[in-house]
Amino acid sequence: MITVMNRIPVKAEYAEAFEARFRDRARLVDGMPGFVRNEVLRPTQPGQPYIVLTYWESREAFEAWTASDAFREGHARSGSLPCEAFAGRNELEVHEVLPGPDAG
Repeated sequence: MITVMNRIPVKAEYAEAFEARFRDRARLVDGMPGFVRNEVLRPTQPGQPYIVLTYWESREAFEAWTASDAFREGHARSGSLPCEAFAGRNELEVHEVLPGPDAG
């Protein structure tokens, strides 16, 4: 399993609109093979980025999503915030999930 973490710096005055964007998202990713779940993490300290965290069964499943028409459609719908809503560039990180102590 992998996680894909997108760190998105959002200016405070756009935080509510940013959160609404995720509440009302297209949900096209939900039916993709290998998709596990999506979480949006709100920063607790001013100036820290939001984190959009997705879980995938494999890196191949994630890459298939990013190459899909559904990805392009979903991201086209989500581009409703102006450029000035963001305090900088987003940063994408991919991590492997280590098996827990009970994993065979």
